[in-house]
Amino acid sequence: MEREWMTGGTAAVDGVMIDGLGDVRRAHTTRVRVAVDGPVVLAVVGDCPATAQEVRDALPAVRAGRWGELSRWAGSYWVVADDGRQRFVCGDLAGIRAVYYARGEEGTQWATQPGLLGRPLVTDLPYLAARLTAGEHHWPHRSPYEEIRMVPGGFGLLLAPGTPPQLIDISGVEPVEELREGADRFGRALTEAVQHRVRAAGGVVGADLSAGLDSSAAVVLAAEAGDVHAVTYTDGYTSGEDMAFASRVAEHTGIAHTVDMGVDKQLPFSFPAGQPTGVEPVLEAAMFAMDTSYLQPVRGLPLHLTGHGGDIVLDASGSCWVRLLQEGRRREAHRQVVAFARLRNTAPGPYWKALKEAAVLGRADSLERAAQALERRPIKPEAAVAGWSWCRLGAGASWLTGYGRHQVAALLRQAARDQQPELADEFDQWAALRSVGASARGWAPYGGTLGIRPVYPYLDNQVVRAAFAVPAVARRGLVAYKSLLRAALPELPDWLTSRRSKGSFTAQRIAGLARHRDQLDDLIASSPLAEGGLIDPAAVSTSRSRRPEDRAPR
Repeated sequence: MEREWMTGGTAAVDGVMIDGLGDVRRAHTTRVRVAVDGPVVLAVVGDCPATAQEVRDALPAVRAGRWGELSRWAGSYWVVADDGRQRFVCGDLAGIRAVYYARGEEGTQWATQPGLLGRPLVTDLPYLAARLTAGEHHWPHRSPYEEIRMVPGGFGLLLAPGTPPQLIDISGVEPVEELREGADRFGRALTEAVQHRVRAAGGVVGADLSAGLDSSAAVVLAAEAGDVHAVTYTDGYTSGEDMAFASRVAEHTGIAHTVDMGVDKQLPFSFPAGQPTGVEPVLEAAMFAMDTSYLQPVRGLPLHLTGHGGDIVLDASGSCWVRLLQEGRRREAHRQVVAFARLRNTAPGPYWKALKEAAVLGRADSLERAAQALERRPIKPEAAVAGWSWCRLGAGASWLTGYGRHQVAALLRQAARDQQPELADEFDQWAALRSVGASARGWAPYGGTLGIRPVYPYLDNQVVRAAFAVPAVARRGLVAYKSLLRAALPELPDWLTSRRSKGSFTAQRIAGLARHRDQLDDLIASSPLAEGGLIDPAAVSTSRSRRPEDRAPR
């Protein structure tokens, strides 16, 4: 299954030229719609239901440089536009349709995969160590490779002769005051994101059905538009309640449903022979044996729906209460935090203290504090304090050598100077969105090997915009769980939207770590991070030998 790709400004690969755009090439099977009017050209590349006339109707926006208007159709796609003087290229808000770029003697080259830029891929080891330590969200413009940049989700790349490349904000979120006001728009966007794909497939489509609200709602919407074959994975480490809900959803919709009973050899971190290798590090690589097993019944279908990203758009984190504190709404924040903690049998005091500290410090000072902690002394693994944080050093911080700690500290200080949202909830929701987009993007080579063409309706541009228009504090339910979904799609069965529990894969992953410990030790000892002197394999082994319940959550 050929992956979709596109390049501009490089002759490193052969491909099909796109009419009117000179040096822009695409894969033979990549779908494209092009409108041309003299020097003005607009190409929409990928999964988009826009008609040829709708693309042509957007040419005035190209002439006027209203770049953000070019990404408001349903689907998942890239946009390339040229007004005769400058060129604009963007992917989607989540970054599944990524754009990488590099500057050279002949100007800026860009491509949708780093390997298509026609230059050696030299791994940026300090950056990978920083990702391991503090997460990737502090550096949305970096790629895992030296001298190759990434266009962050929510931005596009503007190129003009003789000028440096410029990032253009295309997020286009139009805020509403409350959940009810934005629910209808979200419901329409999500319904279209699911159903236009099912109808276009013209046959049976596959779907994940983990029994969470996200995948279940997608399956219900899909079943209204066509034939669905859902697949569910379960084993001795996963939730029996999830299995019961999956069966109930399948019965309610009348779809085909296959349940895969997993065995120990499919536990995570087995890395079976023949597993493909991606160009970016993603946790999904560890799940290949499980994916190979449970996705077998739906191989080769036109598309495969997932609920990936639903947690990000339907819910929000404790950052919404930090936002209230930043705005001086202390009493409202305290009331909600105490209620939330008590309903979950958590002590409100430490949780509240952590949120207050995050509001006082802000983003830049939080990163500076983390950098200072790394430079002072080796980090010891310890239980994380409850509550949202701008920058939490995870267990990986205790694996760093002295050299590694100083390298990561320098990158954190650099990130503190970069331009990012300074309101906690905005920073967090975009960071989370780009993270799930990266995991979806990183799974692409595995999906290609398995004959699966995944689609992510919760990550469509218009779905994301509709969700982020609703204040994060309104999406963060105290009693109701993912209340935006219930308000947006009242036709969903009450027994589904009233569910407040969801099983976890944590036990399964811990079992996989234990089963494959020797293999993982060898993998870590031979990793470029260890060979480059950034992490200490002995410290990794010591950290993993501690009881799981003592480990600091990431």
